[in-house]
Amino acid sequence: MVTDMFSNLEVEQVYMAFPDSIRDKLLQTRAFIFEIAEEAEEIGHIEETLKWGVPSYLTSSPKSGTTLRLSKLKSEETKYAMSVHCQSSLISEFKEIYPDQMYDGNRSIIFDVRDNPSETLIKHFVYAALTYHCRKK
Repeated sequence: MVTDMFSNLEVEQVYMAFPDSIRDKLLQTRAFIFEIAEEAEEIGHIEETLKWGVPSYLTSSPKSGTTLRLSKLKSEETKYAMSVHCQSSLISEFKEIYPDQMYDGNRSIIFDVRDNPSETLIKHFVYAALTYHCRKK
């Protein structure tokens, strides 16, 4: 799959509206999503869409994961988030593994463009979100 290209024009427009520094970070995370999905058989096809006005990634076949959303924080010019459904256990799991990371309740991991986020943490969270339902069984 070519991850540079968008199949959904609305999603592309949302990315293009992000400030450059945040867009770059979120596009890198987007690339990780497609890379991880391609490498892991259990994830299957990823659907890229908008949910609540932000780029969202869900496993449509099989339904192995919970929706992963990428967004800029409205209240903070330099912060962005990877979010999942607030009733999943993902954030509480990650708080134990990565206690020094910033979080927003039960739904998001928060990053700041001025920091250099751990690629390991990002990829770990992407994989955990996209395999959430198949791991729970």
